[in-house]
Amino acid sequence: MPTRNRGESTAGGEGGQGEDEAAEDDDGGEGAEGQRWNVREHAMEMTARNLHPNSKTENRNCGVVINRNGGDTTEITVPLSKHGKRIAPIEGDNLYRLRDRKFLLEDKKRLCAWALSTALLGILLMILHTELCPVVYPPGSVYAFIINCLISLSTGCLLVLIVAFHYKDIRLFTIDHNQVDWQIAMTSQRVLGISLELVVCAVHPITTYWGPEMGTPEPAIDGVREGQGGSEVNSSAPLCSSAKHRDALLDPELLLSCLMFLRLYLVHRAILLHSKVLLSASYRSIGSLNNINFTFRFVLKVLMNKYPGRTLLVFILFFWLSASWLLTLCERQIQVNTGHMGTALWLIAITFLTVGYGDVSPQTVCGKVVCLFTGVMGVACTAMLVAVMTKRLALNKGEKHVHYFMMDIQISKRIRHAAANVLRECWLLHRTNLGKRNFGEHRRHQRSLLEAIRIFRYLRLKQRKLRDYASEMVDLSKMQMIMCDLSANWNNSYRELEQRIISMEQKLDELGRCLNHTSEMLALAVHRYGADNR
Repeated sequence: MPTRNRGESTAGGEGGQGEDEAAEDDDGGEGAEGQRWNVREHAMEMTARNLHPNSKTENRNCGVVINRNGGDTTEITVPLSKHGKRIAPIEGDNLYRLRDRKFLLEDKKRLCAWALSTALLGILLMILHTELCPVVYPPGSVYAFIINCLISLSTGCLLVLIVAFHYKDIRLFTIDHNQVDWQIAMTSQRVLGISLELVVCAVHPITTYWGPEMGTPEPAIDGVREGQGGSEVNSSAPLCSSAKHRDALLDPELLLSCLMFLRLYLVHRAILLHSKVLLSASYRSIGSLNNINFTFRFVLKVLMNKYPGRTLLVFILFFWLSASWLLTLCERQIQVNTGHMGTALWLIAITFLTVGYGDVSPQTVCGKVVCLFTGVMGVACTAMLVAVMTKRLALNKGEKHVHYFMMDIQISKRIRHAAANVLRECWLLHRTNLGKRNFGEHRRHQRSLLEAIRIFRYLRLKQRKLRDYASEMVDLSKMQMIMCDLSANWNNSYRELEQRIISMEQKLDELGRCLNHTSEMLALAVHRYGADNR
């Protein structure tokens, strides 16, 4: 074999002399090549593990072969992971976590949209069944059974979507907190929230499956037939439920139908997940620096600040129509005027505005509860509307500056006129005292002088208050910039002063050296002069 160079011989092992050294160089070179090849294989394996961190490998240990002393090989086994424990983060793992987090957020947004669509579909089917059941088809017909099956199917799909949404949420929690065990995320609060959510979404009218004894189609159909036979027809059809429950709040189908509107809680989740605040990376980064939690409350505040009119209008219209329909549903069973949609719209409107003319009123307990809730929401919306209008009508910073500046000019003019009036009344009073003793004119000028002094003091007080209000409007950012500029100027002046002091110290040192040199020269000259005289 050809002889290796000295560098390869040193890498292979300890060298000798002569032929033994050459032979040992050959063995050492081969050992070095084997070591480099093993290290290269180990690097390729680690790179593959970094690129595919989720792939399952049969070997959990990584072996590295190290050649020492020319030919002896020692295999060192390094465990990459321990059973039941977290592996150490490797290069590129954070990038995959960010990618998974992005995909999970997109999945949550998509699942929330589907869940809201499914919930709205179930509510629309319930409304359709409630409106068509007593008029178009009887309660025990095939059409009623099909629509109820569709409502139950949409409810089942909604429950599956809710479970999938929380599954994605738990996975996102484990990624955000760098955890492996998903059971850590299952706190008691989360479990209670998921259970309550599933119960709310599972509520839907199921009285159709309980048997024909729960529905009594004969009275409703007879009532409709009698109306068709010549008697007065009531446009508000009765419910597809039992006539035994005269109190509408105790009717099971009515109660379950009203509780289906609780599914609208998904609206706030959809608004939160589809808002630009949550999707914007700049919003999230700045919010994380300022410890801001991006909740629905924060998103609602942003919407009320950016689009206050649209937000209130959409909410009021939706609440008005929903509460009116719920009122007709509650009042329809006892066949009263509030069971009509037009009368219900009027009653909800005057209750929402807290007017209450008293011409119509709810008759059932369910209707009274709806009107009570409407009144509370009306007060809350009125307060928000007043706050929005106050903010819209308030002057901005520039307008306030201009307004206060003009008011200050006008008050200054009035103060000058009041001061002139005080001087004039003083002169008139002095002239009256010098002339004839007319006590009536003297009292009149005294009264005028006191009135002029009072007006002058009032205007001075008003100007002082106005300037106090103007001083409260000091722009903090502008003042901060001014203070920063002053601080920078002070720092520059300090540096210049320090440089001048340093230069003065250098000149003083140089002057001291010159004086020392001069004194030495003088001493030497005196010494030479004394030596010459001797």
